[in-house]
Amino acid sequence: MSSEQSQSLSKTSFKFFGLGGSNEVGRSCHILQYKGKTVMLDAGIHPAHQGLASLPYYDEFDLSTVDVLLISHFHLDHAASLPYVMQRTKFRGRVFMTHPTKAIYRWLLSDFVKVTSIGSSRSLDKDENLYSDEDLAESFDRIETIDFHSTIDVNGIKFTAFHAGHVLGAAMFQVEIAGLKTLFTGDYSREIDRHLNSAEVPPSSSDILIVESTFGTATHEPRVSREKKLTQLIHSTVLRGGRVLLPLFALGRAQEIMLILDEFWSKHPEELGNGQVPIFYASNLARKCMSVFQTYVNMMNDDIRKKFRDSQSNPFIFKNISYLKNLEEFQDFGPSVMLASPGMLQNGISRDLLEKWCPDDKNLVLITGYSVEGTMAKYIMLDPDTIPSINNPEVNIPRRCQVEEISFAAHVDFRENLDFIEKIGAKNVILVHGESNPMGRLKSALLSNFSSLKGTEDEVHVFNPRNCVAVELEFSGIKVARAIGNIVDEVFGTLNQGKLGSINTSSDDAKREDLLDIKKENDEGTIVSGILVSDEKNFDLNLVSLSDLRDYHMDLSTTVLRERQTIHIGCKKELIYWHLCQMFGDMEVIIDDDEITGKIQESKAAHKTSTNVGELELKIMGDVKLNIIKNVATLEWSQGIMNDTVADSVMAILLSVDSAPVSVKMSSKSCNHDHHTNSEDDHAEHIHEPIGADHDDIWKIKQVARLCTEQFGDCFSYKLDEKDTTADIIGNITIGKTKASINLSQMKVAECDSNPLRGRIESILTIASDLIAPLC
Repeated sequence: MSSEQSQSLSKTSFKFFGLGGSNEVGRSCHILQYKGKTVMLDAGIHPAHQGLASLPYYDEFDLSTVDVLLISHFHLDHAASLPYVMQRTKFRGRVFMTHPTKAIYRWLLSDFVKVTSIGSSRSLDKDENLYSDEDLAESFDRIETIDFHSTIDVNGIKFTAFHAGHVLGAAMFQVEIAGLKTLFTGDYSREIDRHLNSAEVPPSSSDILIVESTFGTATHEPRVSREKKLTQLIHSTVLRGGRVLLPLFALGRAQEIMLILDEFWSKHPEELGNGQVPIFYASNLARKCMSVFQTYVNMMNDDIRKKFRDSQSNPFIFKNISYLKNLEEFQDFGPSVMLASPGMLQNGISRDLLEKWCPDDKNLVLITGYSVEGTMAKYIMLDPDTIPSINNPEVNIPRRCQVEEISFAAHVDFRENLDFIEKIGAKNVILVHGESNPMGRLKSALLSNFSSLKGTEDEVHVFNPRNCVAVELEFSGIKVARAIGNIVDEVFGTLNQGKLGSINTSSDDAKREDLLDIKKENDEGTIVSGILVSDEKNFDLNLVSLSDLRDYHMDLSTTVLRERQTIHIGCKKELIYWHLCQMFGDMEVIIDDDEITGKIQESKAAHKTSTNVGELELKIMGDVKLNIIKNVATLEWSQGIMNDTVADSVMAILLSVDSAPVSVKMSSKSCNHDHHTNSEDDHAEHIHEPIGADHDDIWKIKQVARLCTEQFGDCFSYKLDEKDTTADIIGNITIGKTKASINLSQMKVAECDSNPLRGRIESILTIASDLIAPLC
């Protein structure tokens, strides 16, 4: 649970590098680099090319540096080169995709391997195969799965999956590195269709948005109109005895189109000859994967889930659609509707049926998905007179069939894309997955839409880089320290004291919101102190108290630093001890060989050896240790704010003790400049001698008494016998029931039953000592 935050700013460069899918549709692959971390997004192939030519530009980047590879969905242009990356390159990172994506991925790529093998057998070089079934199986075991809305942390790279709405299991990923958030949409749809929900908007904002631009500035027809147009075209074609070919991806839009046609056939049985016009889906792969759709039905929209709850029937068990494993099973008599893969008409069953049916003008080829430049699906929409045969490119087949396009591609149009970009609120938008012209128009439209923000802090920057052209962005990264352990309880306790009642909430989020409200009322804020633990590898900062350090960071060890200083002194230990007693009340005598303190325990003194003769050792304020042997004083203490302050004070006393005015007063009876005497011996001889020794001392006592009278008035009294100079002069203070006695001769409090009064008297005596001390 987080509470207080500590922030620091630093300029850091973020790098985007497109290996594919930049200014093109196909072979999507993007590289993100920030703070020494590398993330790879998707690993597809280009459907218009074969073999190595279909791969992203992997030679332009060192794949061994990639830490994490995220696959957005199972379509070939986003995932088909993954086994190649994992088995045929130096890539050693971790791979993640959602559960449905992994479930369908293996079937889809296994079929792709077969199709590729067939294609390469017709070429001169069989080494053009990207990978084998063995490569696919080995790579499959290394793929890890991620749940939607869950966050995974891989060495400081945090990423969360959100529903993209494109196909079952399609995810957009929000990647966070050192506080910088990047959202990669992959292919996404904001339209609720017959079986999937629309793409969701992540709850937290992103600094960078990598977004598809497939349709550029184009807008979709309303869905109801498109469905009506689809069924009318198919209906009119079969009524005139024609055949309808719908080239589709094996999974994704195929299920959507089948749901539409199955419903239409059920509602219009008489018009369609009561089952005499069949619908076929020529894909054994789709039939295998239909169990995946049933398994993950809870990831679909409310309508599909409702059908499962109410009737316990599988909406994907179609009443009017039959599956074909291969064309040998198909008896081509009379009108029919055929859904066949692949969707780009490059090879396979859909290409064979195209070549068979295109010479007949009664037939219809209906393109419902997005067609990539360079593919047969894109070419045939230009209404060519002939098409080349896939088995013999030198043979041209006449094209007389009707060709129509009704887009059911699950990609956002301009309005949906713009609305999503505005909701994300990223200041940097990178366009991918779009042909150059549509992408360029989209960039211009976005810059025009955000033109009012130009020149401000919220200016939106739009980039449409080509493959292998880097985009570098500078960021002032914010580091946030998370308070954990006892520090959090201290914050709650401090803030709770400033509010009537107590914080009584059932969730951390509610508690956090309550704290924010309290903090707004507390203008002074809350001071939090602790140890800031930084993990540079994972970009984590934790603020933790010293007592919690071992609990939350077991890999760290604590070290206590001890300071030591040694100086030479020129006065007796007795004088130093007296000064320390005046400054510090908390002193423990450890060694006192000369018995100058009178506090050393007999048991300790009994164990002294001859090596400790003349040694004085004191412990001051609990931890600062002072050791004096002859004329060498050594000060030792554990590093800390309090101990450092005490040690500085002790050192100041040691450096100035022999020249302090009080030292002069305590060590001499009068100004005496007789140089033939030993001044150090005189110091030792008179340090405890009463000051009442001659006429000058009586004068000093009177001055101290005057000062006490000024302070306490009539409450102070004393008796002075100037003839008897040997007896101590005692002053008495009586304030109500409180009494105190002062030995004016020895300048100390004799008796006092009140600590506050004692402290006041001692302060007055200290001031008096400084005032009456001689300067010589």
